[in-house]
Amino acid sequence: QVHLVESGGGLVQAGGSLRLSCVGSGRTFGNYAMGWFRQAPGKDRDFVAAISWTGGVTLHTNSVKGRFTISRDNAKNTLYLQMNTLKPEDTAVYYCAASMEGPGVVLTAARYDYWGQGTQVTVSS
Repeated sequence: QVHLVESGGGLVQAGGSLRLSCVGSGRTFGNYAMGWFRQAPGKDRDFVAAISWTGGVTLHTNSVKGRFTISRDNAKNTLYLQMNTLKPEDTAVYYCAASMEGPGVVLTAARYDYWGQGTQVTVSS
């Protein structure tokens, strides 16, 4: 089992940047495919980005390509999401998740086994 804790959310103006972190504890962090999802009020939880066990493969949803970057540091048991050029439509609760599948990327929320508690990102116009 792995326990995930996100941090780094907050309030930022449109065009600004934030970096989310997700620290994992428990079983070997590097044996999990990792992902970021987000959920806006009244909407479903949507895929944002995913990364393979070693970090060699990443995938970002089209709406964040070129603005967001997922990365991981297995030595620090930490997953990151660098978010640049933020837009009001990026406002949501952001969740990190860990999947026992791998070693490639995992895109579907149902295939993730562990979730963090979420961190709020609010982008003002």
